[in-house]
Amino acid sequence: MFKHALVLAVAVAVALGMAHQLVRMANGPSTAQVVAQPAPDTPQAVATEAPPPAAAAAVPVKAAPAMTSADASLAPGDAQVTKSPDGHYWADAQVNGRPVRFLVDTGASFVALTRTDAEQLGLHPSALGYDAPVATANGATHAARVQLDYVAVSGARVEQVPAMVIADGLSTSLLGMSYLNRLSRFEATPTSLILRP
Repeated sequence: MFKHALVLAVAVAVALGMAHQLVRMANGPSTAQVVAQPAPDTPQAVATEAPPPAAAAAVPVKAAPAMTSADASLAPGDAQVTKSPDGHYWADAQVNGRPVRFLVDTGASFVALTRTDAEQLGLHPSALGYDAPVATANGATHAARVQLDYVAVSGARVEQVPAMVIADGLSTSLLGMSYLNRLSRFEATPTSLILRP
């Protein structure tokens, strides 16, 4: 029952868009929790704000980059992601030298790749081991852990990014906290996100 309620809550949150979450983060203290690596049979949240109770306990690893709502001027290396008319922040990134379009999702613990994007990156999704149970907006599924050489949104490049290839139920790849938490800061303005390496 709790699992179904959690999935419904995630689906509603995704439907409403990330704008509310970003505004809350901009107006309140910013803390990050990264889920410890679970045992192979332990569910792990991918597109939720907190892991379900059955997941490994969340442990603080590193403070999240500062996120403010002040108008930010771009510094060298900064990336600006403009808010889309749908209220989401879509980032066109380079991953291992290939283009990937991501939905910026501060509620995702990891960068999450669709099988299609994983195939485009040469990760051979059919040969991966999907041994990590995860919860998505479309329900429970499994994911394969991978390491990306780099993810770059304009000049905001991060090397050696942990990611997951989602077996099914993910319609677009997510630019999650395994990338965002490695930035020095990300800032929300009324019309865009500024990503600072």
